[in-house]
Amino acid sequence: MAHFTIQDFLSKKKDKVKITMLTAYDYPFARILDEAGIDAILVGDSLGMVVQGLENTLPVTMDEMVYHTKMVSRGAGDCMVIGDMPFMSYQAGIADAVKNAGRFLKEAGAAAVKMEGGAEVCDHIRAMTKSDIPVMAHIGLTPQSIHRMGGYKVQGKSDEAAKRLIEEAHAVEDAGAFSLILEAIPLKLAKKITKELSIPTIGIGAGPHCDGQILVLHDVIGLFERFVPKFTKQYANVKVDAVKALRKYKAEVEKGIFPSEKQSFK
Repeated sequence: MAHFTIQDFLSKKKDKVKITMLTAYDYPFARILDEAGIDAILVGDSLGMVVQGLENTLPVTMDEMVYHTKMVSRGAGDCMVIGDMPFMSYQAGIADAVKNAGRFLKEAGAAAVKMEGGAEVCDHIRAMTKSDIPVMAHIGLTPQSIHRMGGYKVQGKSDEAAKRLIEEAHAVEDAGAFSLILEAIPLKLAKKITKELSIPTIGIGAGPHCDGQILVLHDVIGLFERFVPKFTKQYANVKVDAVKALRKYKAEVEKGIFPSEKQSFK
């Protein structure tokens, strides 16, 4: 597999081949995703919840995002790495947005950044792309807007809300985004947006008609239990296997079975 690029994103949409994405936050899991042939890794600010144990993504800092993205970049292999712009890394102004986005490429080895928002961030997207920083946009349920939205709720259900999301999708495309995440929106709306855009859509809770899909890795492999979103699917339960293995380790140590002569030096 050759290194996945933005041109591959666009080609897969043109050829009607689905794009596969997952989140990752460290070197070992980045290696695993690369070995599995995943196209791209998002180093998501979701690390605040699934790695740091926070209630939401808002406290995650830019320095923390750069730190985790560095680790992922070292292990990503052929996967494209995209850094997630955390809360208040871009909202305060365009200059700050470009500077912080540039850190993902310059310091952390990412190939692009992801940013939440529609029309209100189009000027940011234009400024970033003019600075040779590729941008993946993100509309629908945007977790950094949890307080304004009143929680993690499906977006675009009314005709008015759907129209607004369609307009925002076109706006971020016109601003220069190379792809667009659609989160927690009705599948018919996602299908319409996907059909109208020339850039690929990546769904998370947006149904089967998007050009690609992304999920949080810890949801997929059973490492996050605080809540399980309706739109996720668990393909393994790593926690169960890990607890079983560690209990066996504990028992063998207590019984004097481990270490044996095989694990000892002579």
